Amino acid sequence: MGNHVGIIGGGIIGLSTAYYLQKSGFQVTVLDKGNLTDNCSFGNAGMIVPSHFTPLASPGMVAKGMAWMMKSTSPFYVRPRWSADLLSWGLRFYRHANKAHVTRVGPDLLALSLFSKALYRQWAVEMPFEFGYLERGLLMLYQRADVEKEESEAAHTANQLGLEARVLTLPEIQQMEPDVRINARGGVYYPGDAHVIPQDLVTRLAVYLKKKGVRFETNTEVVGFATEHNSVRAAKTSRGEFAADAWVVASGSWSGILNKKLGCNLPLQAGKGYSFTLKDVKANTRIPTIFLESRVAVTPMGNQLRFGGTMEITGIDHTINMKRVKGIVDSIGAYYPDMTVGLPGPPDVWHGLRPCSPDGLPYVGRTKRWANVVMATGHSMMGLSLAPATGKVVSELLAGEVPGVDLSVFDPDRFDRG
Repeated sequence: MGNHVGIIGGGIIGLSTAYYLQKSGFQVTVLDKGNLTDNCSFGNAGMIVPSHFTPLASPGMVAKGMAWMMKSTSPFYVRPRWSADLLSWGLRFYRHANKAHVTRVGPDLLALSLFSKALYRQWAVEMPFEFGYLERGLLMLYQRADVEKEESEAAHTANQLGLEARVLTLPEIQQMEPDVRINARGGVYYPGDAHVIPQDLVTRLAVYLKKKGVRFETNTEVVGFATEHNSVRAAKTSRGEFAADAWVVASGSWSGILNKKLGCNLPLQAGKGYSFTLKDVKANTRIPTIFLESRVAVTPMGNQLRFGGTMEITGIDHTINMKRVKGIVDSIGAYYPDMTVGLPGPPDVWHGLRPCSPDGLPYVGRTKRWANVVMATGHSMMGLSLAPATGKVVSELLAGEVPGVDLSVFDPDRFDRG
């Protein structure tokens, strides 16, 4: 295999892969259909969360999802539409939303996540730019007794796996957040989590990679492939053909469309999320937080405060549903009673499409269909959190090395096995 790798997708997964490939001496070209600022990495919550070792397909999610679908401001919604892909995805999700699945894959997801956090810590030291990396942990706040029970059990499981989790009372939480009054029954604190300012990371990493010789072809949409035998010779794009010796598919929610063109079976649905950011916050939070009942993520970024949430399974759809945004806004006063936040206008709302697999696990690794293609997609809400580890193991695979973590549960061909 030659030395030139083409990466399809310039989000944080693609950029992380480019970083490790160029470090290993590869010639790298990144193809992106946008301008690097319109991907799911740019406006997300910026959380690095080893605490999220439970995949989206988990016990209770089907029942919760059915209940949430009845409410216009709820955190989860599947838009009813006739789609064989959506029906197949939903059935697979249903089959995986059980304790046995979580028990089987949780340790592997945690290992990948801890590896990623360790690499972020290296980046914070080694990168010649700031991206707001802080290790302040994560607070999971709850207001209901049933959620307290569920989250306390999750904390117990985390501690059994060697990940520190502390169940806290409201006074203990308030002591950690002295500048903002909190309304909660209690919470769980994961001291090992961290966060970054994602737009700074994505923008500055791209600039750094350009200086290192990585070639970027933006506004270049991949529409097909030129193949020879069992290899992909070139990507056919809106701007002509681009040839490479090996390929990495890291195109987020569009990976499903590309994988069909490659003849690969990687079930994916796009899960839309929203965020908006308050500027010049006088009394700000100190620790990234998740409101558990409303599934809203809150991240302090300097003197700004970002709120993000919702999971709309709507397909590739860029319309903004302000009812879902209202659900995020309504939750703020419920948990931070002294914080008055109005509904932002549509121009101030960011949205991104997360690539969701039906078992809640990313697709990372080689596919048997093509000798020179590696998949790096399907990370759902964990793309930024898992990006450095994904990029590192993909570069190791392409260099013919043994990956630093076991990738068997993330096998891109796993749904071809039944």
